[in-house]
Amino acid sequence: MTKTFMRFEANPAEGMQPSSFTSPGSFTTSDTNEVNHFYYKTDDDSILTGVWESAPCKEEIAAYPVHELMTVISGSVTLTDTNGKSETFTAGDTFFIPKGTPLTWEITETLRKFYLIAE
Repeated sequence: MTKTFMRFEANPAEGMQPSSFTSPGSFTTSDTNEVNHFYYKTDDDSILTGVWESAPCKEEIAAYPVHELMTVISGSVTLTDTNGKSETFTAGDTFFIPKGTPLTWEITETLRKFYLIAE
């Protein structure tokens, strides 16, 4: 995918595609909708950027699998570390999770976010 620069849109003109980053058993309501749009990815998938949306879910993550910078477009996600410290992120918030971080990831309201992932 070769581009020089790009604008991210919360509702990509090319549309969103079904995705499966979330484990099916993690959804906390009957809504299991999860969609994604890649804006950029390297040939080896070591860098990914895009917009992602998921229905409410909760996952205990022993070690976050990638470095990820996110900006919430809509919805809400709460992160809780192993010491019980919690923080909720909503529209307009930007946050970062380093690779290897143990945490609980809980989407309490359908979440749409921009992301930059680096392995």
